[in-house]
Amino acid sequence: MAATTGLSTALLTDHYELTMLSAALADGTAQRRCAFEVFARRLPDGRRYGVVGGTRRVVAAIADFRFGPAEVEHLRATGVVDEDTLRWLADYRFGGDVDGYPEGELYFPGSPVLTVTGTFADAVVLETLVLSILNHDSAVLSAAARMASAANGRPIIEMGSRRTHEAAAVASARAAHIAGFDTTSNLEAGRSWGIPTAGTCAHAFTLLHDSEKEAFEAQVAALGVGTTLLVDTYDITRGIETAVSVAGPRLGAIRIDSGDVGVLARQAREQLDALGATGTRIVVSGDLDEYAIAALRAEPVDAYGVGTSVVTGSGSPTAGMVYKLVEVDGRPVAKRSSHKESRGGRKLALRRHKPTGTALEEVVYLASGPAPELGEHDRLLQVPLLRGGDPVDDLPTLGDSRARVRQGLVSLPWEGLKLSAGEPAIPTVHPAQEQA
Repeated sequence: MAATTGLSTALLTDHYELTMLSAALADGTAQRRCAFEVFARRLPDGRRYGVVGGTRRVVAAIADFRFGPAEVEHLRATGVVDEDTLRWLADYRFGGDVDGYPEGELYFPGSPVLTVTGTFADAVVLETLVLSILNHDSAVLSAAARMASAANGRPIIEMGSRRTHEAAAVASARAAHIAGFDTTSNLEAGRSWGIPTAGTCAHAFTLLHDSEKEAFEAQVAALGVGTTLLVDTYDITRGIETAVSVAGPRLGAIRIDSGDVGVLARQAREQLDALGATGTRIVVSGDLDEYAIAALRAEPVDAYGVGTSVVTGSGSPTAGMVYKLVEVDGRPVAKRSSHKESRGGRKLALRRHKPTGTALEEVVYLASGPAPELGEHDRLLQVPLLRGGDPVDDLPTLGDSRARVRQGLVSLPWEGLKLSAGEPAIPTVHPAQEQA
């Protein structure tokens, strides 16, 4: 996909960002050098790790952040800001730098997931855009990674487009694919991001025909015996018998979309084998989440279809990330209000590992130094994303990000992969601040 869409993202923002800009332009503080930081104070309840999603989309959205004539005229007509601010916005192009965790990287409480540096005016207007992408995509990717881990290598198809906003459906399919989902049902995600798509029929197709047999015959005639037949419209046992009689023992797969899918999968496997369809796969769907997938691990299930739970973050639809000013003209600044504290100063991070590759801790330290000693098995986490407002060359591909998720999950201590509630998989430490 192209790095940018060519469509302005400037009004995908909050009103107050432009009123802050207007006031800063008026009092002369707009050009002060600032650093804003994106981080999560805590992980969603029950989670032991998060996975960064949406970084590539953030880069493209910042590059497309322009106030063209239509945007300026709308702001003028609605009186959001004054004429001086409108003139400034008409020439706006982000000219700062952005660094962050690459897409697919694990994160923990306090991890500096993204750092935006530039003038106050440059950076303050990006808050909502950055957070809306990172919070959504990271929530979906984090949930999807738990599901892919629970599936333990069995294929998963993302099929949640009907359960979310149409634009969010494409972003969700992309995030789920990075997490390890094999295919998506969403054709726009296939076109935009090159994700393999999959899908066959719904119950409506069976109900359209006068009998289940006629529906199966029509599907096999159109798609071949390698297709997946949905066998639970009426009676599953009879549906499987009909499916094999129509397609033969080389039928590709059956899908079960309702009921106690674990019990039904066992019964279906026995029936398929007895009918000679020993190579026919069993696909299950219907309100699955990571817990249901984990519970099915011992069952004869060959693939999973997941919808609502993945596109809604499996109960945590936002990653809870915030965008906070942490430095002004090289001076650390921090919010101290109760329950919303932040640590001042631009920060960097490294992850320490045992010689075996198991992660030990997330070390977050001030960019102004001194930097902790980098051990042989340690890894720096932030990478350049934009320089002088331009995306850097060679941003990670979807394949790179998928590999990063796999590597990150393998590096976690065994306890960190549990689905039960508990502490983050590794601690986040702040050595410079703790010594001070």
